[in-house]
Parts: sequence; C-alpha cells; structure tokens
Amino acid sequence: MNHTPARIAVIGAGPGGLICARILQRHGIDVTVHDLDASATARDQGGTLDMHPDTGQYALRAAGLWNDFTPLARPEGEQWRLVGRDGQTLFDAAPPQEGRGRPEIDRGKLRDLLLGSLNPGTVRWGHRLQRAEPLGEGRHRLHFAHGVSSDADLVVGADGAWSRVRRVLSDAVPVYTGVTFVETGLHDAALRHPALAALTGDGTMMALDDNLGIVAQRNSGGHIRVYVGMRTPQDWYRRAGVDPADPHAVRDALLERFADWSPALCGFITDTDTGYTNRPLFALPVPHTWDHTPGVTLLGDAAHLMSPFSGMGANLAMRDGADLAQALIGHGSLDDAVTAYEEILLPRSIEAAEGAAEGIDGAFAPDSAEQTLAHMAAHH
Repeated sequence: MNHTPARIAVIGAGPGGLICARILQRHGIDVTVHDLDASATARDQGGTLDMHPDTGQYALRAAGLWNDFTPLARPEGEQWRLVGRDGQTLFDAAPPQEGRGRPEIDRGKLRDLLLGSLNPGTVRWGHRLQRAEPLGEGRHRLHFAHGVSSDADLVVGADGAWSRVRRVLSDAVPVYTGVTFVETGLHDAALRHPALAALTGDGTMMALDDNLGIVAQRNSGGHIRVYVGMRTPQDWYRRAGVDPADPHAVRDALLERFADWSPALCGFITDTDTGYTNRPLFALPVPHTWDHTPGVTLLGDAAHLMSPFSGMGANLAMRDGADLAQALIGHGSLDDAVTAYEEILLPRSIEAAEGAAEGIDGAFAPDSAEQTLAHMAAHH
C-alpha cells in the first residue's frame, strides 16, 4: 500500500469508519470519508458506550488515541443494576476497580474525539450515497444525491443499518426483531428527578419482565436516557390508535402497557423532558455473508447489524475499522488486504450476531427477569 497509492473512500462517519480513516492516515495512506449528515453536529449521536478491551479499546490504542480517550471516559458508568417490576433492586454490580473494566463514553464525545484526530477536510459532509457503480478491475464510481460523483479503488461501506454499499455485495435487508424501544430522557436528573436518578445509579438500570422493559442509562452532563421496550408489532401505535407525534397519547398508551409496574419505574415514562421517539429495532439475518468482490467491503452495522442487547455494535465496528486499516497497511495489494480482513470479519460477525439474537429474545420473553438475573449473576 505504501508503494501503490489508491483512492480509498469510506462511506459513513461513524466510529468504525473514522477509526479506519485515522489509522490509515497515521501510516501515510490517503482516505476520504463521505457522510450524509450536513455537518458533524447535524443530529444527536445517541447514548453512552462501554469500550470493551479487545474491540473498542483495542481500536483506540491502534489509532493512538487511548491517552486522549481516558479523560473523556466515565469508569463509574460501568455500574449495572437489575430491578424488578416492583421497583426493588435484584442485582447491583459496581464497576471494576483500577481501570480493568469497560469505561463508558458518550457517543457524541467519542465521535468528536475521532473527528478531531483526522486531517482537515477528510470528511465530506452532506454526501448521501445513492449507488456505487462498478467500473471493472475493482474500481467503483460513487454517485451522490446532489449530483456529484467520484471514483474509488476501494469502497468501504461503513454506512450503517440501511447501507447503500451493502447492495453491491448482498441482497440482505434488516428485519424487525419484534421489539420496539420508545426513547425518552431526563435532563439534570439529580436535581429535577432525584428519585429516578437514585434508582438509575451511576451506570445502567434495567427492569425486564414479561416481554416489557425499562432501561435507564446515565450519560454525562446529568442526563439520563430512557428506553421503554416492548415485544410488540412494529405498528403498535397505529393499532392502538396513537399518534406517535402526540406525547400525551404515547405516554398514556405506555402507561397502559405498564399498568401493573411500580409507580417508581413508571416515573421514567411520565417524567420526560424530551418527549418520546419510537425506535423499532432491526437486525440483519444471521448469518450474513457475501462473496468477496474486488474493490468493496463492509464494516460495522453495514456488515452485521444486530440488536443493542449484544452490547457489541459500536465496539465491533471499531475493531472492524482497525482490522481493515491494519490489513491495508500490511498487504501489498488492496484485494489481498480485503480478502484477509473478510476472513477475520465474517466468522466474528456471525458469532456476535447469534449472541445478540439470543440476548434480545431472552430480554423480552415471559421469563425475562429470571433469565436476565441468571445472566448478570454469571458474568459479574
């Protein structure tokens, strides 16, 4: 690669794509990242992430960013608490001591860290990919929504759940998992919502029972993100005659579903500062594989979209990005590098996706409280 300059285009400025670009640039390899967002601040990046040692942490170290990451992380955010539907704590795991665990970081802060590590102009914002046109010999022409096109010798699909790059390699499309989250949130929780803040603790609180769940996740700045989960048809609000844009109607419908839950837990539904956002959960079929095609590959959700109950999505994407970059650095040709990368990526993705499918099925089941308690006790 150092002797054969190539045009490398990463589609998607998520953690995996940015890690890949950062490592390539550290080794003097040019790369361009295209993202559909109008700017780095165009939308909320979501909740908090725990960085696993062999995936997210590995990628940060490979990118030379570990020392920049640690001041932004929240080790206390590793606390896990399981609560019954009556509001009583069933299990409470404190974070590991001496930095041996999985420190938390807000997604927005992680993205800012990665973006700040790249050369100016690396990311081209407002570039929504429409299609990748094969030109032969592994080259592709990228056509963007605003009429601009560019050619690449390698296209890296880091463009998430509804990847346009994936269409070059696979006919697979994400399918509904049967579970929907309704996201809400609490601002300045310690002062405005002290009882809910205490119930959440310093990390993540989960209450799961009989195909329902409430997950509260501590973020920085005193904010708590809340996910109200249900195993339900994807169009549950339509069947219930609820306008998802009407917060009062959504609140009342959720309270009806959780009518026999503790009032303390129902406070996560009623005491919203952000309103309600409907988020059906999708996953790619398992296993998701593709035949090697010169000049194009995938990483992250584009390759292995899975439920958030794996706890692995962003971490795997970052490890994917690091592995792909290191393969490109270490091999003499693009095709040899991508072949080597995919030989690592595909079996790892299948294993993780199988675990994620089992995780969400166990979390939203008639006996989910018992299953979750047994799982947490076994892993802490």
